[in-house]
Amino acid sequence: MLPAPVARSLSELGQNLRVARKRRKETLASFAERMQVSIPTLRKMEQGDPSVSIAIYAMALWLIGRLAFLSEIADPFNDETALLLELRRLDPKATRNLR
Repeated sequence: MLPAPVARSLSELGQNLRVARKRRKETLASFAERMQVSIPTLRKMEQGDPSVSIAIYAMALWLIGRLAFLSEIADPFNDETALLLELRRLDPKATRNLR
């Protein structure tokens, strides 16, 4: 079972992709064809089903012109937790109050 925040995020992503498809006046059939997936798979993606491959989500993002955001999700330069851990290793006293 997925943690609630993870399930919620997948559900929101699926809903957002569904809205994007509908705003572009794409039917399930036409969007599924462009994504090279079946209609049931597209439906699962739009429901945020965790069994759907990340490649399918990536294809949908590409088709709506939002693929660039996928690579930014885990950008190491924006990973504040890792940065704080590195700073603590370098100087534990200096970062004590940053928590």
